[in-house]
Amino acid sequence: MTDIVVLGSTNMDLVAYVEKPPQRGETVTGREFRTIPGGKGANQAVAAAHAGGTVSMIGAVGNDAFGTRLRSTLEHSGVNTDHLRTVEGPSGTAHIVVDDEGGNAIVVVPGANATVDHLVPGDEVLISSADALLLQLEVPLAAVVASARAARAHGVRTILTPAPAQPLPPELLAVTDLLVPNEHEAATLTGRTDPREAATALLDSVPEVVITLGSSGSLYATRGAQPLTVPAPRVTAVDSTGAGDTFVGALAVALGEGRPVREALAWASAAAALSVQRPGASASMPYRSEIETQYAS
Repeated sequence: MTDIVVLGSTNMDLVAYVEKPPQRGETVTGREFRTIPGGKGANQAVAAAHAGGTVSMIGAVGNDAFGTRLRSTLEHSGVNTDHLRTVEGPSGTAHIVVDDEGGNAIVVVPGANATVDHLVPGDEVLISSADALLLQLEVPLAAVVASARAARAHGVRTILTPAPAQPLPPELLAVTDLLVPNEHEAATLTGRTDPREAATALLDSVPEVVITLGSSGSLYATRGAQPLTVPAPRVTAVDSTGAGDTFVGALAVALGEGRPVREALAWASAAAALSVQRPGASASMPYRSEIETQYAS
């Protein structure tokens, strides 16, 4: 099995479902509200565990009811939470509006995630034993850089999702093996809206790039080779929240199992396609048997 460590955020997603999202100054009536465990770090951890990986989570939750539920959800999904800290104060929250076309708008309040600004004793040992380290940008950059450096020191593949999009420091890019932005994040990072041009620009800083393209699939690029585009299954989206994290978690498992890049991308796309047909983030993430069925279809 692929051994994966995730350093990142855990949030409670507060999700309102509406026909159309409100414009500035506008009030709309929603049809449903849910509280769903999420956070990009926790989402990727759950996705990887459901896809068949052995997963451990480094992060923090608050000493509130949300924190208790977030930890329980991870453990129920098979994620090891021995390195998930509990700190004074509120857990992180994400306030999400989902429209009838499956699109979403999100406001994240970091809460306990803001305390994850360094590695604590035992974290580097855990990272050193992994096949891959998954990172995102919903915890302070200092911890992201420190964990990526630890992974590089121990020969562990680092997979970075640059979200929320922000300028990436050279010291982080220098220890990133695979960068996985979506097309909007890639454009923000490079100033280029064409995914192929953006991927080429990103290869100046990292050796491998996967740009996710939503319903159009994904684009893989590495130095010295032509970019590879892999289509996604055609499905009707209900809620795209967490689809990118589902893709990354499944991709990490597939690559760790030694699958060829094209197959790994198609397998990850099958997982993401399943997730967008269900509401919520972690609640929508498919299990390995479901991914295999979708991939084979």
